[in-house]
Amino acid sequence: MTVAGRTPEAATTEAATTGRAAPGRTVPRIGLLVGGLVLLAAVAVVSMGVGARSVSPTEVVRALLDYQGSDDHVVVRDVRAPRALLAVAVGAALAVAGALIQTLARNPLAEPGILGVTAGAGFAITVGSGLGLAAGQAGQLGWAVTGSVLAALLVAAVGRRSPLRLVLTGVALTAILNGVALGLRLMLPDTFDTYRFWSVGSLASREQAPLALPLAAIGVALLGALLLSRGLNALALGETVAHTLGAGVGRVRALTLVLITVLSGAATAVAGPILFVGLIVPHLVRRPAAGSVPWLILYAMVLGPILLLIADMGSRVLLPTGEVPVAVVTAFLGGPMLIWAVRRYGAGAL
Repeated sequence: MTVAGRTPEAATTEAATTGRAAPGRTVPRIGLLVGGLVLLAAVAVVSMGVGARSVSPTEVVRALLDYQGSDDHVVVRDVRAPRALLAVAVGAALAVAGALIQTLARNPLAEPGILGVTAGAGFAITVGSGLGLAAGQAGQLGWAVTGSVLAALLVAAVGRRSPLRLVLTGVALTAILNGVALGLRLMLPDTFDTYRFWSVGSLASREQAPLALPLAAIGVALLGALLLSRGLNALALGETVAHTLGAGVGRVRALTLVLITVLSGAATAVAGPILFVGLIVPHLVRRPAAGSVPWLILYAMVLGPILLLIADMGSRVLLPTGEVPVAVVTAFLGGPMLIWAVRRYGAGAL
């Protein structure tokens, strides 16, 4: 049976290429997206009330909309609201970066750190600390951004010809940078102390750092990912098919690498290395996205912040005497997810 002179196979190919869903799928997808946004708002409000000083959701909303200067309002407005905003930005950045790298590499087990971004940031902070130039959060932020960008550029330059070569180059560079950085930290105890604070992926106290530029970069990169998503739809079908459909494979790949670098580099710089978010979220949203990269990215933008906000709430209440770094909580969530992914896709996908 054909519709408007097209076979179902042709309609499916066009939907995958252009990003337009088949009739009947768009409404459920929009409904799911709206539901996710409502859930994100609810989780954000609850997260701003969780901590050593509990604040009711009603009071959180009142602090945001009708600030009165009470102790609860000060805690919400000055500490927890900026922290929640940081969690939303970092969660969205890591999740979308994961969706992009998995689509680009055509590897369901790929994650943003595979480009050497995390290793580059850690190496740069180690070098900056050794030189005495990475003091304070602002200094660490600058060195981390510089290191992540340089590492990603090197990986892209060497491995740009194929997804497999890109992955292998990222793994090799990560091993080299981690090894050299570890040697430097062992020889320089003061450098180790500085690195130790940054290396524990956490949102605690990070909201006090200068975040305007990193958050703006994340926002622009998220918008760029949406604009590039249709080109990635064609690339996801394979390079031969993408060339046949007239897609600029080289341009799409280069821009995707830039976006991954900005998203994962900025997130890692401001919050430290937080693993598994970029791996977990694309798997959770792939089925409702139904092969559409634009919808995959939209869902990742919503689910990534939800996951990180929940993990951040867990980090505040797991210990009665302090906080657990949020990266530890995401590792507990991501470990079983990685085992499931390996069992589903096979070790050959690694």
